[in-house]
Amino acid sequence: MNTTDPAFESRLKDSAVATEALLVSLLSDQTLPDEVTRPAHLMAAMRHGSLNGGKRLRPFLLRESALLLGGNEQAAMRIGAALECLHCYSLIHDDLPAMDDDDLRRGQPTVHRAFDEATAILAGDSLLTYAFDIIAAPETALPDRAKTELVLALARAAGSGGMVGGQALDLAAEKSAPDEAGITTLQAMKTGALIRFACEAGAIIAGADQEHRQRLRKFGQVIGLAFQLADDLLDITSDAETMGKATGKDAARGKGTLVAMHGTGWAEEKLDALTAEAVDLLAPYGEKAFILQQTARFIASRQN
Repeated sequence: MNTTDPAFESRLKDSAVATEALLVSLLSDQTLPDEVTRPAHLMAAMRHGSLNGGKRLRPFLLRESALLLGGNEQAAMRIGAALECLHCYSLIHDDLPAMDDDDLRRGQPTVHRAFDEATAILAGDSLLTYAFDIIAAPETALPDRAKTELVLALARAAGSGGMVGGQALDLAAEKSAPDEAGITTLQAMKTGALIRFACEAGAIIAGADQEHRQRLRKFGQVIGLAFQLADDLLDITSDAETMGKATGKDAARGKGTLVAMHGTGWAEEKLDALTAEAVDLLAPYGEKAFILQQTARFIASRQN
């Protein structure tokens, strides 16, 4: 398996801290113009589902992709925070009893356990809506054209043809196991779509041309596949304490995964191949791509 550079690990940690600080500010009780009030109970639930640590990998990918192409770092931080709000909404809803029915997320009770189901639904709804607010807000220093492109790209990645559609396919997979092509499609939507967006968004923020945008989009697609494959491998080989969430649930629910289909040895070889593909995609950028290339290696070798 691949290993990562200590300098990368430090950069990832610093980025997570900065993203957390920005989210703390964005999710305060202080109202914004045209808001009437922010109900304390709702805001507490939103913070519970968002300010609970994590690697903040998607904002990191977005920021580093933007920096690779000379994009505005502060704008990238805000778009990254928007993406994280949307990602956290999806986790809150996925954990609900009607969905994946999980009690633990990042080592703490899920939102519907810490509060109640209705509050968890509303917290997720609020985070989803807020993601697009953050992108469109005047504090995000980007041209209107870039904001429009980001809103469209995120909506497509997150909606019925992306992440939400992937969750629908995932629920259906409990009743009728998909074949290998079906599993790959499901995972490219449920997990891969937001990772793909994170990388492509960096190019949009930088105002890059279609060649750069498509290259980073492809990079995101490849590491998105690697992310889900590593996750499925960890679901078999790791434990709840290490992962911060329940493990072994796919097998218990009868869901097919590529790891279950082909074995752990195949999965490790596939992860190495995907990592090599991702690294090669960024080779034209030379040393400037080092951090993103290290991110690909990290995704394949992570332990939680």
